[in-house]
Amino acid sequence: MPDDPGRRERKKQVTRRALVAAAVRLFTEQGYDETSIADITEAADVSKRTFFLHFPTKEDVLLADGDDRVVLAVRAITERTPGTSLRDALADATDQMITNTAEGDLPTGLAALRARLVVTSPAVQARVLHTTFTAQARISTALRDAYPLDEVTASAIVGALMGAISSAAVTSLERGDTPEATLAAMHAAKSLALHCADMATQIGEPQLAPDAHPFCTPTTDISPLTPS
Repeated sequence: MPDDPGRRERKKQVTRRALVAAAVRLFTEQGYDETSIADITEAADVSKRTFFLHFPTKEDVLLADGDDRVVLAVRAITERTPGTSLRDALADATDQMITNTAEGDLPTGLAALRARLVVTSPAVQARVLHTTFTAQARISTALRDAYPLDEVTASAIVGALMGAISSAAVTSLERGDTPEATLAAMHAAKSLALHCADMATQIGEPQLAPDAHPFCTPTTDISPLTPS
């Protein structure tokens, strides 16, 4: 009887989660540089070959769900309901990414660990930056294909939005906030950054002078990122 594809996928995800859990524990207990791939595979009770089926490098373990988040964001844009505004499409895309983070990286401790290592490990920093720029390019392309935006404007919007959410999350994690507080900070940063999208379709219109359409519209109802 042939193996059930669904069962294979479930087993694959179980193995992947075991590798991530082992890596998070070892990186925390003995240090990132001091932990080898062999240490991770031994702790997860799998072979090195199995590790490389899931992750190309040790750094990639820290970005385990990153590609899934990009896929969710791109899908939210490309499969949007006809007539969806740019702002609503961006809100849906970022909500998908934040929800994925809340269900994975935050409760497992992976997000907090990554936030620490990105400022202490050059290898991790380089990998995170490369992954971030690649993700932004993919989402920007989807946005440009879906709305009448030029390449620079689409990139600026996505960069501003993702940068705001990422910066809020990293700052929250670095100061030791709970996963719930970090999640709230991410949503607050999203709301703040989305004000910038309100003017996006006006950028570059010839009838408007460059100083007549600031990227972010003034507002008085932006909630603080953290409780006062």
